[in-house]
Amino acid sequence: MPTTHLAPSADLPSWAGVLAVLLVLVSLGLLVVEMRRRERGGVAILASGMLALLALLAAVLRPVRIAARESVVGARVVVLADASRSMALKDGGRTRREARDKALESLGKLGKDARLLVLGFGDGPPQPLAVGDGASDANARAPRSDLAAALRALAIAPDERPAAIVVVSDGRLDDPPEDASPSTFKALTDAMHVPVHVVATTREAPADASVRRVAAAGAAVAHVPLPLRVEIGCAGGLSCDELTVTARELREDGPPALLATGLAHLKDGKGTLDLTVTLERAGSRILEIAITPPGGDTIPENDRRLVTFNVARERVRVLHVAGRPTNDTRALRQWLKSDASVDVVAFFILRTPADNPQATQEDLALIPFPVDELFSEHLPSFDAVVLQDFDAQPYGLEKHLPALARYVKSGGGLIMVGGPNSFVAGGYAGTAIADVLPVGLDASPGSTAADTAPFLPQTSEQGRAAPLLGPLRGVVGDELPLMPGANVLGDVRTGGVVLWTHPTRTTKSGAPMPVLAIGDIGDGRTIAMGTDGGWLLEFSALGARTSGRGHGALWDGLLGWLMRDPRFEPAQLELATGCTGGLPTTVRAHLLPASPGGKPDMVTLDIARLDKRGAPLHLTAPRPAAGATAPTVELVVPPLEAGGFAARMRVGSGPATRRDFACEAGGDEWADSRPDPDRLRALATAAGGTFAWADDLTTLPLPKPTVVSAERHVVPVAPPWLWTLLAALAFGAHWFTRRRSGLV
Repeated sequence: MPTTHLAPSADLPSWAGVLAVLLVLVSLGLLVVEMRRRERGGVAILASGMLALLALLAAVLRPVRIAARESVVGARVVVLADASRSMALKDGGRTRREARDKALESLGKLGKDARLLVLGFGDGPPQPLAVGDGASDANARAPRSDLAAALRALAIAPDERPAAIVVVSDGRLDDPPEDASPSTFKALTDAMHVPVHVVATTREAPADASVRRVAAAGAAVAHVPLPLRVEIGCAGGLSCDELTVTARELREDGPPALLATGLAHLKDGKGTLDLTVTLERAGSRILEIAITPPGGDTIPENDRRLVTFNVARERVRVLHVAGRPTNDTRALRQWLKSDASVDVVAFFILRTPADNPQATQEDLALIPFPVDELFSEHLPSFDAVVLQDFDAQPYGLEKHLPALARYVKSGGGLIMVGGPNSFVAGGYAGTAIADVLPVGLDASPGSTAADTAPFLPQTSEQGRAAPLLGPLRGVVGDELPLMPGANVLGDVRTGGVVLWTHPTRTTKSGAPMPVLAIGDIGDGRTIAMGTDGGWLLEFSALGARTSGRGHGALWDGLLGWLMRDPRFEPAQLELATGCTGGLPTTVRAHLLPASPGGKPDMVTLDIARLDKRGAPLHLTAPRPAAGATAPTVELVVPPLEAGGFAARMRVGSGPATRRDFACEAGGDEWADSRPDPDRLRALATAAGGTFAWADDLTTLPLPKPTVVSAERHVVPVAPPWLWTLLAALAFGAHWFTRRRSGLV
């Protein structure tokens, strides 16, 4: 808009103009003093004196008329609004997100002359935040509230530097932490060189008792006690002197297993409890740490935390049970004993209760071998069980087969190796063990238990692609030794994978008969090897050419796959974004490179709850084409309820890769529901800003807009000589008036 105003001459320094005004004021004071000495003509002296002083001031300032077209540009103000999950908590009937959005609307009205840029901060750099109907729910989902990262991102951004920053939050921040010092706040905001104002959305803490934090002392190792420290909090006026804390493991094969319990004593709303748990299975395991909340708890979702532990193995514990000392048995036992990473308990049962050794029990053994104890009490402590050419019925171990099957379903590993006393020939058809093997066993009348004719195993298409046979194929290639015979096995079960097949025999369905098959059963894994010729990979012409390395390579892959060794998995699964109940989750799979010329496969992902509630989710995606050095597939999982889940991924018809994960209702953001306005107030003080509540923003000072002029024209009001002449005439008239009044 066009404007016109007067201003001093542009060539006059500002200090000179100030000095001239001061001298005029001093002269005016002296004029008032001299008025008391006059004899007459007081009004004329005062008028002429003031006129002279004004003429002198005009001669010094030489005023000019400035005509310009001016526009008002609002100051750039960045508003960082908390977009973390804690903003979904309710306070007094409304969520903190609603209080935040209401404050943003008020800021928009208060800063109508400013250029407001509203960004949401959570995890990483801030992102644009939409405010309005239908947008709020999506803007309170971040798993963290990292204000420090947002401020650092603004400091290095190439955009226009803001004139001020406004932070809107409940104060429950991940960074800066709760115990941050004033110097930490100052260092965080000094890089911006602008004031940081803060707006607190929440005044009072809700009535809530929660598990605020679970920390483990060291890594989780199978069979090794793991100390846990549990931090409990209570706020909002609840009575929480003592709270019961339980630690349970979520399992797919049954209800959660209680691992530990204790009583936490709270003082000033805080308490800690040390628990010790022992996880018997390696891999991803989910622990539920829960409290028994007091009455009046308004946020039941944070009464439990679901913690996922990646349990490692110190040594693989293997129970090796064999019926007789054959070449195959001796070769396997020798390999197990030679591997320092394997802790093996191996024994042979050489006589049945019907045998008559012509000696008393005391003469046969000084100390009875604890067979029953191994299968009834100590079985969970083993990572894998190998049944090699062993018939359980004559030795009185048939009663332990149901326990062995439950052991597999709960996460154990089982390998059944062929021989004259294995599979159907060993009487396992129709038992609990048959239900967990990856192949069917046919015990119908007229069925054949074994084929003693020598044969050459054929590697299936899945076997050539399976990572667990990679070490063996690296040693012997596609060549395998002539096997002495095979146990007759049925069709592979659903989810099982056939690695070796018989060249001539088929199953009842007409498919090639499996000789080596693997499968996932419940939480565990099983392997069926229908031949006792594995030792020929070491002691044969092929073994001589390969220095006997094939036998160890085969069992390294089999046992490694059974133990879920990442080297032998077809994919590695990870949660790219974590998992929060009610929000989408992204599962990322890192696949092995595809074989050149191989047919395109589909990647399938099945996600099921560990407690078996609800129908499993089934997702598919195409596998990256051959040639990709590190193919990666990402699948977006729809929102899940809070709980434990098992994700199983397959590439084509190959073996499955499993990863267990937990979804929490609010996660870390809901663990401590207390607002922290003191932290926000300390931030504002360190950054030279102000603190205000969301429902009262009248005290929040926003920077004023900047006036920008265009087409500026400067015209002197009068030439300098004219101002000088007027000043001289005015002082002459004043001198004459003074003389007439009797002043010298």
